[in-house]
Order: sequence, then structure tokens, then C-alpha cells
Amino acid sequence: MGKIVIIASGKGGTGKTTLTSHVGAALARGGRLTALVDADAGFRNLDIALGLESSIVYDYSDFINGSSDLDDILIKSSDLENLYFVAAPQSVPTTDFSEEKTEEFWKNLKNRFEFVLADAPAGMGDGFMFAAKHADEAVIVSLAETSSLRDADRVVDVLEDLGVETVRLVLNRIDPKLIERKIMMNVDDCIDVLGIPILGIIPDDGAVTESMIKGVPYMELTEGEAGIAFKNIAERLEGKQIPIMDFETGGKKGLLGRLREFFGHRQ
Repeated sequence: MGKIVIIASGKGGTGKTTLTSHVGAALARGGRLTALVDADAGFRNLDIALGLESSIVYDYSDFINGSSDLDDILIKSSDLENLYFVAAPQSVPTTDFSEEKTEEFWKNLKNRFEFVLADAPAGMGDGFMFAAKHADEAVIVSLAETSSLRDADRVVDVLEDLGVETVRLVLNRIDPKLIERKIMMNVDDCIDVLGIPILGIIPDDGAVTESMIKGVPYMELTEGEAGIAFKNIAERLEGKQIPIMDFETGGKKGLLGRLREFFGHRQ
């Protein structure tokens, strides 16, 4: 039996969909049978990040209302053998779903896949609860700034109240130069605010934005610094002990090497 991991945040724009698509792709590349679920009913966009928007015929509301089975709603990636996607409905709110059929939906995914990553909408609304009530673990995605962390802290409280025992933090778009100038908070301060362990640090990388626009999240990103960070996060979800790595460029430390100087070995 696999596990369901909700990818959540307190506010929008932190990079949940980016993390879901890239970490999901990394898990699939590593041989893990992986399903990505867009839990944002009415405002779906994970399909665009995966380049699968033209492949959607059914969504999970079709399974929950009994008109389709699991095979109907699963969309297989054309690029990665082990990666599947389940779309959110455009117009059917999750409040219309029966608890019994919703539980059956998540249970069937968990029985079939090793990892189920649920891309939750920002905040703690119905779409968030649709996934959070059935999650085994949670990943909180935040920027290293006060308002993002403050909203994330509220989400952590709700997840803990729901009984999600493993809740970890990913800090996105980290720029050491901004930390040096004290414009961006450092990682230790971010961890102190939330009181949860760090799962990973994603450096600011224009290649990630490019890949999301193209709808190809697995476009050789493992060769870049952000790609290595996504791969490391995927392996940590698998339970591997992955330390932060140094990358040398032209005799100088690469971005992740500089991150090591700022953050120690906490990633």
C-alpha cells in the first residue's frame, strides 16, 4: 500500500504545483509508481504544468459520482512510464461529494500507487480538506518571508488537528544574495516560525519557470541546481537520508554550495 502526500500552503504563489509536478516526475523517474492529483476543483492547473490539458476527458468527480471507474480518470504521462495524473473538475464543488465515495477514491489510489501527491489549493478551504482528511503525510511549501510563513503556520495547525503526523517544510525560490542583504529570511528563522522539520530547499532557478510554461516538468532538470533539489526531495520522501550537496562552477561554489554555507546540513 502506498501513501498519500498533500502538498499545501497558506497562500497562493508559493510553488505547490511546481513542486508537485517536478517531485512527482522525479519519483516516477526513480521507478516509483506515482499518481498526481489536482485537488483544486474549479481552478485546476496541474494539467497545464504536466502538458496534459488536452488529454482530460474525465476527472475525479466522475469516479465519485459513479459514472466512471479509476482507469477512466487516470491519465498516463506520455513521457514517463510510472507517472499518472487525475484531473480536478472544472465546475463540481467537492462539497457535493459523498464522504463514502471520496474515501473510496483515495483508498483506491493508495492501493494502486506507491506515491499519491495531492496538489491542494492554497488555504484551508473545501479543496484542501478534500485531500487533507485522507493524507498520510504533508509537505508545506512556503517562501522565506513573513506573510507566507504566517499563513503556512495556520495550515500546519489544521493538519496536526486532522491527525497528519508527518508534516515537513519545503522552502522555495531561495536566493542567498537576498539573504546576505537581509531581504529574505534565513532557513533557521523559517524553521523556528513553523516548528516543523525541513524537507528541502529549492534555489531560485529560471529553468523551472521555463519548464512550467512548456508543460514539461521533467525536461532534464536533474542537470540543474533546482532539478537536483527536486530529486533530493523525492528521495527524502522515499525515506532516504540525502545530505545537501556542493556544486562547483569555474572554481567557485555553485548556488547549492553557497546555500550550504548559509544553512549548514539541514537540507
